[in-house]
Amino acid sequence: MSQRSRSPRTTRIRRAALAGVAAVTAAGLLTACGYGSQAATSSSDNSSASSAASGPALSASTVHIGYFANLTHATPLIGIQDGKFQQALGGTKIATQIFNAGPSEIEALNSGAIDIAWIGPSPAINGYVKSHGAALKIISGATSGGAELVVNPATIKTLADLKGKKIATPQAGNTQDVALLNYLAGKGYKEDPKTGAGDVSVIRTDNSLTPAAYAAGQIDGAWVPEPTASKLVSEGARILLDEKTLWPNNQFVSTNVIVSQTFLTAHPDVVKAVLKASVDTNAWIQANPAQARTDANAALKALTGKALSTKVLDAAWSELTVTDDPLAASLQAEAQHAVTAGFIKQPDLTGIYDLTPLNQVLTAEGKPTVSAGGLGAQ
Repeated sequence: MSQRSRSPRTTRIRRAALAGVAAVTAAGLLTACGYGSQAATSSSDNSSASSAASGPALSASTVHIGYFANLTHATPLIGIQDGKFQQALGGTKIATQIFNAGPSEIEALNSGAIDIAWIGPSPAINGYVKSHGAALKIISGATSGGAELVVNPATIKTLADLKGKKIATPQAGNTQDVALLNYLAGKGYKEDPKTGAGDVSVIRTDNSLTPAAYAAGQIDGAWVPEPTASKLVSEGARILLDEKTLWPNNQFVSTNVIVSQTFLTAHPDVVKAVLKASVDTNAWIQANPAQARTDANAALKALTGKALSTKVLDAAWSELTVTDDPLAASLQAEAQHAVTAGFIKQPDLTGIYDLTPLNQVLTAEGKPTVSAGGLGAQ
């Protein structure tokens, strides 16, 4: 596996019971939901308000934050559990909601159920484009890397063996789904982005159910984020393609931070406090990688009821990098991937970023500012 190039601010950040297969069947493998559609919401109903808030509140009494129980969302996993976010927010309480994939998280943002979210680039792009630039802004980077195509070596030995096979992704239109469909299109395969039918069957499956589906032989592989990819490898799958090898310098945005424009306008002080917590948490992760792995695993156990094995945790953690940089150039490329995959028409992403609050935080902490690559707020 190739080693990643790192910027100064970045560092690398089991089998499910077969009874879970019944849940896969009941879920219908989440087919037929569109790119950012409202067809299948995968968020869990475990929204909770922090009771540790102390001191004067900022302009909002509560901030609602969405993220995934994935290591690619290490910043909120660690920072919220360890209290770094609450410390930055003072008396403003934190309410959290956990999601499986980005399209459902965009729905929650659009409905006002959440204010700020850690999310993959593809749903963020779609949410911005579908709202004609009115719904959201990307306000920070979060993670680079941490996604792989892992397969059953008994049925898929090379990339040429993908035809006729069943490959899982977390949800229609999520970042890994778009990456897979774009890759398949580049290899000449024909796919229906809505249904996943085609030369390769793309099966939309909740990350928590993918290992059971693989163990039961219902799928031949999956293009998924960490730690799901490493869970599959621990069950005998192998990495056929590490997504970072497709990108210059092995860097691409896999998670960024978005905010509702309504919330940003009304509560810029809260947004800035969340960004300070994000920057400080990323710096702590960089300085304490071993403890960060432990803390991320503890957060996953609290959210999912089960910690990762040491083998899975170490493998998954080595695949990702936390970063404040949104890696804007890769966002442009991922937008083109969504076009190639057939999800959207050629988008205009001008103004999708508002990095002013983040750069204010970085400057105050003596850190280099980051660039919006020409896509900043006008």
